Amino acid sequence: MGWKARDIPDLSGKTAVVTGGNGGLGLATVRQLAAHGAHVVIGARNLDKAEAARAAVEGTVPGASLEIRKLDLASLAAIAEFASAVNAAHPKLDLLFNNAGLMAVPEGRTADGFETQFGTNYLGHFALTMQLLPALLAAPAGRVVGTTSIARFTAGKYDLTNPHMRGCYKPWSAYGMSKRAVLQFALELNRRLAGRSVTAYAADPGFSRTDLQSTSARAMRGSQQRFWVAASPLIAQSAASGALCQLRAGTDPNAVGGSLYAPRWYSFGAPVVRKVGSNIDRPDQLAALWELSERETGLTLEAALTR
Repeated sequence: MGWKARDIPDLSGKTAVVTGGNGGLGLATVRQLAAHGAHVVIGARNLDKAEAARAAVEGTVPGASLEIRKLDLASLAAIAEFASAVNAAHPKLDLLFNNAGLMAVPEGRTADGFETQFGTNYLGHFALTMQLLPALLAAPAGRVVGTTSIARFTAGKYDLTNPHMRGCYKPWSAYGMSKRAVLQFALELNRRLAGRSVTAYAADPGFSRTDLQSTSARAMRGSQQRFWVAASPLIAQSAASGALCQLRAGTDPNAVGGSLYAPRWYSFGAPVVRKVGSNIDRPDQLAALWELSERETGLTLEAALTR
């Protein structure tokens, strides 16, 4: 039968942060966490959409404990403000789901000059994780779960000397690059935290029906984006099914840090541990990505561990 939502253990007394928890995989994750007793902080840029999401969850999960806080992952200043507020309200944080993201959008720059997808999907979450790490370490067994994608295989040559693809931007390559970085961050974070109470994981939701496809299509108006919008109702699994990969990574008592959870049949199916190929689990790339991340964000693991 495979791992299902019913296998999520009792989460009473635990606190979770879900970025992009106002829609798609994030909303499905929030719903299940709340249904199993966790207090969930929804980090979202669109507060109106977040309020609608809260109402939807409360309508189906009596007694759901939810909290909304504004989070713009395209701004280091906004991330710092969000993290400061969360740390003050929740000195102990059990779960961090780095779920939010953009897919195949036109070339652009974040508030800090990063390429939009790499800056939002990856660097924004790196910065958030570093700033919430003290609260995660205060929990008995904190977990960080990053949402990667099968698109990590479309990252092209994955040039970490030009992570913002200046002069060579391609929407899908940039998306793949950001999602490959998310996976590599989970692997390296878990290694660097060895012996501590926090473990890190990655989750690939497969091909799931969310508003990511339609948002990309509106932004790009390309044939590839339109294809995925048309194909989604026909062959994609539900957001609830896709979210099981990150939910298992975050809640399964038997999960091993540094694991990648993905659908059994690659694009759909129950969540299982998927082997990470040696072309991605490369010590030289992991170290280079980490150095790049600390340099770009100005945040280091050493500082996070001593706060």
